[in-house]
Amino acid sequence: MITILIISIIVGFLGALTGLGGASILIPILVWSGVPVKYAIASGMVAIIATSSGSAASYVRERITNVKAAFYLEIFTVMGAIIGATITTLIAPRLLYFLFAGFLLTSFYGLSGRLREDFPETVRQDMLSEWLELEGSYYDQAAGKEVEYKMTNAGFAAVGMLIAGLAAGMLGIGAGAFKVSVHELLLKMPSKVSSATSNFIIGMTALAGVSVYFASGLLFVGLAAPMAVGVTIGAAVGGRVLNRFPNRVIRYLFLVIVLILILQMLYKGVTLQ
Repeated sequence: MITILIISIIVGFLGALTGLGGASILIPILVWSGVPVKYAIASGMVAIIATSSGSAASYVRERITNVKAAFYLEIFTVMGAIIGATITTLIAPRLLYFLFAGFLLTSFYGLSGRLREDFPETVRQDMLSEWLELEGSYYDQAAGKEVEYKMTNAGFAAVGMLIAGLAAGMLGIGAGAFKVSVHELLLKMPSKVSSATSNFIIGMTALAGVSVYFASGLLFVGLAAPMAVGVTIGAAVGGRVLNRFPNRVIRYLFLVIVLILILQMLYKGVTLQ
């Protein structure tokens, strides 16, 4: 439990910085250590709630999180999470490894072509995004300036977040990797706003999914408890320092972690007896 606690603190910190939510990193580590994948997924959902709680308050206080966009997108992720968690209780474990890796690969591919962008270009809003008033601003400490932005493609983003919620429920992750991709590639959010808003959303997504795992008897409290405590501590620290990092550093960190996770889950899926 002490080992899990220490690892969870580190993972919570990285999860808060990148918007991954922590569980995307923790689940492969647990699986590598011999924890059955379905139990790892169920515990990961609890860790996601803790990560969100630990970092979201800091981001909202610093006006980095776009709360209006988060509430809109949560509608679709929660619906997807309930459906996805139900599916996981019924399918073979081997399939989950490949689904996990494939899901992360889409995020890696989408964001790898945008490493040189510090801030998104000015966009023209569609009617739905304008009606929802999906826009905002925040003070970027690393750049030393106020960054104003507008979002677009709200309808396509809703579909993307439904898929993200489905994957979150199935895989026990916050689906932060995919959500960050939807935020940046479709909605055109700045990287820091994307990470902060993702952390805000993943808690509600996880809460919807974890109820299904609890009812199915897959939630092992002895594993989930130290994970929850550890990621809360790490996420709280990460939430306080995010704004000091350049956007490009956050994106590189995100892609490196995602690539490692893809390779690890593919290896586990191939070698599973």
